[in-house]
Amino acid sequence: MFNRRRTIANLLGPAAAFGLGATLPARGQGAALGGREKIRVTKIESFVLKNSWVFVKISTDAGITGWGEMLKDDAKACAAGALEVSHYLVGQDPTRVAFHWQAIARGAFYRGGPIKTAISSGIDQALWDITGKVYGLPVYKLMGGPTRDRIRVYGQAGKNGVNAMKVILSDTAGRNPFKYNEGDKFVSEATERFAALRKKMGSGVDIGVEFHGAVQPSTSIRLMKALEPYSPWFYEEVVQPLNVDVMAELASKTSVPLATGERIFTKWGFREILEKKAAMILQPDVCYAGGITELKIIAGMAEAYYAPIAPHNPQGPCSLAASMQIAAAIPNFLIQERGDNEYSDLLAKPLPPVVNGHRPLLTEPGLGITIDENKLMAQVGEPRPYLTKFDPDDGSVVDW
Repeated sequence: MFNRRRTIANLLGPAAAFGLGATLPARGQGAALGGREKIRVTKIESFVLKNSWVFVKISTDAGITGWGEMLKDDAKACAAGALEVSHYLVGQDPTRVAFHWQAIARGAFYRGGPIKTAISSGIDQALWDITGKVYGLPVYKLMGGPTRDRIRVYGQAGKNGVNAMKVILSDTAGRNPFKYNEGDKFVSEATERFAALRKKMGSGVDIGVEFHGAVQPSTSIRLMKALEPYSPWFYEEVVQPLNVDVMAELASKTSVPLATGERIFTKWGFREILEKKAAMILQPDVCYAGGITELKIIAGMAEAYYAPIAPHNPQGPCSLAASMQIAAAIPNFLIQERGDNEYSDLLAKPLPPVVNGHRPLLTEPGLGITIDENKLMAQVGEPRPYLTKFDPDDGSVVDW
């Protein structure tokens, strides 16, 4: 009698020894887990630093830990929210990262927004960190391998070959634009300062202009037009991102690409940006746009619109490392913000140095970094207070 199971087993060879439907043990898993068949989450901890950075640490019964970062502006709320996830996550297999993202995000009746998404983001990073350590691989290798050999960064132009930077506009007195319609004096002075910077740096340095969502549309359009002859690389957050239609209108009136994303959350927020052509450069933040899992999806959506990703990063080493994992895994990566930061005050091992404006891929398992817990604990404390700005002329509250 024809034996279908035996025939398939012969075709599969050694794999059939594990039985049909079974999977081969992952390479390196036995060594990483010491022969354990299962790994389970045992504890979640969160730490708020004096500079408002928020870290989350997830421990397992295998002795493997994972680290992530969350939103800094609502530091205490994020730190407390991460602990509330314990009732779900403790006892779970941490390597089911995408499953846990869905469970945490969809398990809440009120979804999205900066705090809830930041909680998911930090935990997601930590789970990927654990998973990479379980399999002995950096996260980008678990996502299909590297799409590039090195990662371009921007920050302090000229140092270590960095040839890209970003500036915030100001007049000769150092005041940033915030009035509903800045006058000719401000516009001309801000333009002259940018023109002087362009002349100093030359055409070999890419210069982005940070509007920071603090400039009103009537002022933004004037500044965008005035600066355009001096070849800005991009205009970032030309207005508050809450009204996508206004951003899309401004985008249609300039040849300089608009960039946005640091206050947009999850794939659903970025969908509208892409559909309405409100920006051509997306800047999701891995600490509060949804973590590594969600940034990979956002990048895939953006690729369909020929839009590159330039991850936002005003935070610490987990933020940079997680962003670099994404940069290494996606085809439409543009550049990494603050990629020239070293974070030696929090890391046990230094990052590979920036060379010719690029940082080498991280090769250690997980996020590719090691947090020095003693250094971190020395910086735990009360976060910085909220920052509110006022118009010195009339005392009204202004955006910043």
